[in-house]
Amino acid sequence: MTHMLIIGGSDAGISAALRIRELDAKVRVTVAAADAYPNFSICGLPFYLSGEVADWRTLAHRTSAEIESHGIDLLLDHRAERIDAGNKSVHFVSSTGQSATVRYDQLLIGTGAESVRPSIPGMDLPGVFCLRWMADSFAVKDFLDRGAPRRAVIIGGGYIGLEMADALTVRGMAVTLVEFAPEVLTTLDPELGRLIRAELAGKGVTVHVGTAVQGIEQQDGALVVATAAGASIAADMVLVAVGARPATDLARTAGVGLGEGGAIAVDRTMATGVPAIWAAGDCVHTWHRLLQRHVYMPLGTTAHKQGRVAGENMLGGQREFAGSLGTQVVKVCDQVAARTGLRDTGAAAAGFEPLTVALTTWDHKVYYPGATQMHLRVTGCRQTGRLLGAQIVGHRSAEVSKRIDIFAAALYHGMQVADMSHLDLSYTPPLSSPFDPVQMAAMQWCARPPSYA
Repeated sequence: MTHMLIIGGSDAGISAALRIRELDAKVRVTVAAADAYPNFSICGLPFYLSGEVADWRTLAHRTSAEIESHGIDLLLDHRAERIDAGNKSVHFVSSTGQSATVRYDQLLIGTGAESVRPSIPGMDLPGVFCLRWMADSFAVKDFLDRGAPRRAVIIGGGYIGLEMADALTVRGMAVTLVEFAPEVLTTLDPELGRLIRAELAGKGVTVHVGTAVQGIEQQDGALVVATAAGASIAADMVLVAVGARPATDLARTAGVGLGEGGAIAVDRTMATGVPAIWAAGDCVHTWHRLLQRHVYMPLGTTAHKQGRVAGENMLGGQREFAGSLGTQVVKVCDQVAARTGLRDTGAAAAGFEPLTVALTTWDHKVYYPGATQMHLRVTGCRQTGRLLGAQIVGHRSAEVSKRIDIFAAALYHGMQVADMSHLDLSYTPPLSSPFDPVQMAAMQWCARPPSYA
């Protein structure tokens, strides 16, 4: 029986396994995972740690039993150590130290990404954590429950850092966030990042931007984070969230090449350069639909799509990954920040002549109670009028994610900015305006005379 072996039980791996099973009920499908938590929502960890999600088990997209009910074999608590591409086999070591060798006909590597551990002293002290996998969340939860910490320092102002600042504030802790860059949430323009920083400050979070951390020390029973500016910030716990890098050690044992960002190099069918070996998810570089080249841009939504493409092609299909636009959204306290496509800097570097226009407007008709302001930025090409990207910050009641998805759909289909005003979008006063804020922002862009005819 043909054997499809998938290493990695998260988004890409499970999506591939399910796609294989949708198309062929006869092949054998095995998903191997280094831990006991396949198909868990890693994106939900901050909400579990905040207490908003009471039971960690509900973070499972599917239980192990549900996965197995699809005819998929699970090999859990087995870490893949090396791949013998010549003999089509993978050597595993179980959590109890036992060795096993599994043969395959087609192999998918979905090893994901791992937390970046900055080279600062004190990273291994008790009370210092990274957050990437279920085991990380259990360690943090146990520390929160047993130690009842009152003060936390978060190093890193990206998505995880911001969500954890929100989560620990919900728990009633005093939170300080330290970001090396000039502003938090560097995937947005600084003008919008400042709005998110103001939201944090309004909820009692102390934010230091443009600040480098020199080290973490233990003094008088507390942790102290020392900055390059000479400040010392006392804490009961420290969370380090400075980014992620692709987990590629296993792939390199098979001679698989690396590409952008040091990630596994794949083509758009998710094939590596090694016969019968495929890869998908946060461990691979990603085809960017606008840039028309590969970049490293790990996203859960992308991993799901790549997994389905890989699964189909492992059976002999010729499906290609359509590409990512980098569409992202994050809730920070009562605000939501979202973006898709390119900003000015990325667009200019790619050879476009970008123009970005900002608009602040109401999320729905202001006479209906509860209207809140939305801040939108639209980027288009001066030469051609083509839409290149959009960013939005607004209240969590303002359906920011719906609106960024409209921009993302328009980008996917290569629309002009001017065409946005013609979209037949829904309207009722409690939810929008006759021209939705998305369209108002596009019309604002068109009101600035570009150079195209």
